[in-house]
Amino acid sequence: MVETRFMRTAMLLGEEGLRRLQNSRVTVAGLGAVGGYALEALARAGIGHLQLIDFDAFDETNINRQILALESTVGRFKTEVAAERVHQINPACEVEICRTFINADTLPELLQTTPDYVVDAIDSLTAKCCLIEELWRRGIPFVSSMGAALKTDPASICFGRLSASKNCALARQVRQRLRRRGVNLDEVDCVFSTEQAILPTNALSAEAMPENGRHIMGSLPTITAIFGLTMANRVILKLAKQDVRS
Repeated sequence: MVETRFMRTAMLLGEEGLRRLQNSRVTVAGLGAVGGYALEALARAGIGHLQLIDFDAFDETNINRQILALESTVGRFKTEVAAERVHQINPACEVEICRTFINADTLPELLQTTPDYVVDAIDSLTAKCCLIEELWRRGIPFVSSMGAALKTDPASICFGRLSASKNCALARQVRQRLRRRGVNLDEVDCVFSTEQAILPTNALSAEAMPENGRHIMGSLPTITAIFGLTMANRVILKLAKQDVRS
């Protein structure tokens, strides 16, 4: 019998589709602006096991765009807050917390139990490329987020192959690095924006901010949310084995 909380999902995807979601293991790498919204949708869809990877804690600058960032969560680790959120949505979900950086040394342990799908919502270029290469070489299905910052047009957000991405500085750098590593860009699924952003002078700052001195880029909660929800939708439909583009 389908739980009341998942009744509407089962009505659309079928009871067998819901069972597949409940028996699936999904890894969410990065629990910030994009990853937080992806996680929200995955938990509400009934994914049965979630592996949550992030090293950071919330700070006040996260509140404008991250669903898990609240006055009450500032200073707390993102993995812990995310796990609590998931269990408030679905107490039966098995949650694995991994408060660590993603790199060549940590990936073997993180992927020791092979996930059915991975959501890459990492904003670090080196870590993102390391993860994509490893997933591609292992044949683990994944979807990757390109740059959601500095964008304002929801209609320009696309799902597609990395090779088709354009007008995205992050995607351009990822393509360059992955080509050097021998990764087939036509086999990398991602969400990206084709918007050619016309930026105000203060949209990009190199000032030392709480985010470890990295460039601070203007962003909207609407755009980052659509990125994350688009990624989650792809994962949900693929795991439920719906008729979506390969």
